[in-house]
Parts: sequence; structure tokens; C-alpha cells
Amino acid sequence: MPRILCLLGLVVAGLVGLLFLADLGMSFTGGGGIFSYPSLMMDIAFIAASGMLGYLAWSALKELK
Repeated sequence: MPRILCLLGLVVAGLVGLLFLADLGMSFTGGGGIFSYPSLMMDIAFIAASGMLGYLAWSALKELK
């Protein structure tokens, strides 16, 4: 069960990171982004948070082995 939760954390981190990376990329190209009002700083904060979640999930998965 703990292994499944670690893998789920990795998947969630990847999805959140991709979503906000795409939103950040669209705001630079002038496409408006997925979300209309949130600022550039929020995109960067969520990308950093997804990176931290991914690192913590990877670290916990390595400890389980």
C-alpha cells in the first residue's frame, strides 16, 4: 500500500507540473493560458510545489525498497 501511495504522489506531481507548465508557456506566447487571471508567480509557485512533491515521493519510494 505505501508503494502505491508513493507512485500516486509521483503521478499527481507530474500532472500538476505539466498543467502549470503548459499554462506558463501559453501565457508567454500570448495564448492567454488555461486560467485567465492567475499571475505568473502562481504558476511558478505551483511548478515548484509539484517539483517538491515529486522529490518527496521519489525519496519515500527509494526508502521503501
